[in-house]
Amino acid sequence: MPLTMLNIGETGEIKRIGGNEETRRFLNNLGFVVGAEVVVVSAIGGNVIVNIKDSRVAINEDMAKRIMV
Repeated sequence: MPLTMLNIGETGEIKRIGGNEETRRFLNNLGFVVGAEVVVVSAIGGNVIVNIKDSRVAINEDMAKRIMV
Protein backbone atom coordinates (compact mmCIF):
# COMPACT_ATOMS: atom_id res chain seq x y z
CA MET A 1 0.00 0.00 0.00
CA PRO A 2 1.21 3.56 -0.56
CA LEU A 3 2.84 5.56 2.23
CA THR A 4 -0.17 7.91 2.24
CA MET A 5 -2.31 5.08 3.69
CA LEU A 6 -0.33 4.89 6.96
CA ASN A 7 -1.83 6.68 9.95
CA ILE A 8 0.08 9.08 12.16
CA GLY A 9 2.43 7.14 14.43
CA GLU A 10 2.41 4.00 12.27
CA THR A 11 5.64 2.40 11.09
CA GLY A 12 6.14 0.76 7.73
CA GLU A 13 8.97 -0.88 5.81
CA ILE A 14 9.56 0.36 2.28
CA LYS A 15 8.87 -2.47 -0.18
CA ARG A 16 9.05 -0.68 -3.53
CA ILE A 17 9.56 2.80 -4.97
CA GLY A 18 7.83 3.68 -8.22
CA GLY A 19 8.09 6.57 -10.64
CA ASN A 20 10.62 7.52 -13.25
CA GLU A 21 14.39 7.25 -12.73
CA GLU A 22 14.74 10.88 -11.64
CA THR A 23 12.02 10.51 -8.98
CA ARG A 24 13.50 7.27 -7.63
CA ARG A 25 16.96 8.83 -7.47
CA PHE A 26 15.59 11.89 -5.61
CA LEU A 27 13.80 9.70 -3.04
CA ASN A 28 16.89 7.50 -2.71
CA ASN A 29 18.97 10.57 -1.86
CA LEU A 30 16.48 11.44 0.89
CA GLY A 31 16.92 7.97 2.40
CA PHE A 32 13.86 6.26 0.93
CA VAL A 33 15.38 2.90 0.01
CA VAL A 34 13.87 -0.59 -0.02
CA GLY A 35 14.00 -2.09 3.46
CA ALA A 36 14.13 1.24 5.32
CA GLU A 37 11.71 1.83 8.21
CA VAL A 38 9.52 4.94 8.01
CA VAL A 39 7.35 6.43 10.76
CA VAL A 40 4.60 8.90 9.85
CA VAL A 41 4.88 11.98 12.09
CA SER A 42 2.24 14.17 10.46
CA ALA A 43 -0.14 14.04 7.51
CA ILE A 44 -1.99 17.06 6.16
CA GLY A 45 -3.96 16.85 2.92
CA GLY A 46 -1.96 13.87 1.67
CA ASN A 47 1.39 15.55 2.30
CA VAL A 48 3.38 13.67 4.92
CA ILE A 49 6.24 14.25 7.34
CA VAL A 50 8.12 11.07 8.18
CA ASN A 51 11.05 9.97 10.29
CA ILE A 52 13.48 7.95 8.21
CA LYS A 53 17.06 7.04 9.13
CA ASP A 54 17.14 9.49 12.08
CA SER A 55 15.95 12.35 9.85
CA ARG A 56 12.61 14.09 9.50
CA VAL A 57 11.56 14.55 5.87
CA ALA A 58 8.49 16.21 4.37
CA ILE A 59 7.24 14.96 1.00
CA ASN A 60 4.19 15.87 -1.04
CA GLU A 61 1.29 13.54 -1.78
CA ASP A 62 2.49 12.74 -5.31
CA MET A 63 5.87 11.49 -4.03
CA ALA A 64 4.29 9.65 -1.08
CA LYS A 65 1.99 7.71 -3.40
CA ARG A 66 5.05 6.29 -5.21
CA ILE A 67 6.47 4.78 -2.01
CA MET A 68 4.97 1.36 -1.24
CA VAL A 69 5.16 0.02 2.32
